[in-house]
Amino acid sequence: MVKGSKHHELEADDVPASELWKIYGTLRFVELVHELLPQVLHQVEVLRGDGTVGTVIKVTFPPGNPGVQTYSEEFVKIDNENRVKEAAVIEGDLLTLGFTTYLTRFQIIDKGPSSSVIASTVEYEYDDGRPELEAAASTAPLAAAAERLVQYVKEQMTTTTTAQATAA
Repeated sequence: MVKGSKHHELEADDVPASELWKIYGTLRFVELVHELLPQVLHQVEVLRGDGTVGTVIKVTFPPGNPGVQTYSEEFVKIDNENRVKEAAVIEGDLLTLGFTTYLTRFQIIDKGPSSSVIASTVEYEYDDGRPELEAAASTAPLAAAAERLVQYVKEQMTTTTTAQATAA
């Protein structure tokens, strides 16, 4: 059995960890990624739950995406205090390809009152003799989502600040 992991970090200057966790710690994450990055995430369907531990979602990638078209994952850990969320694939193309486990972890790290880091990790296992699966495990979609979500939060914070200044 081969175990591996891949990791990506994005510094989110001028974005408090609490604001990012409002997205990452809830179903809002997949809703926004679908809305803001349809080329990354074609459709998300909540099969069970309300965004808490035990929630199961079905993720569908855009048509023509090589390899993985769809999979379902279950939220297995949501730690609001430490801002950590984990989701494990429970069925679909990632397992059909040959992964025996595939877990995604997000951690929002507080770097001060107005900055943070989005740490995205995938951990996986697959049977020996399947080295091609190493390339199939990727944080690229998570990195793209992190960059766009930081931009989104900054836009929302600017809009809120502008609206407050106008109201005053």
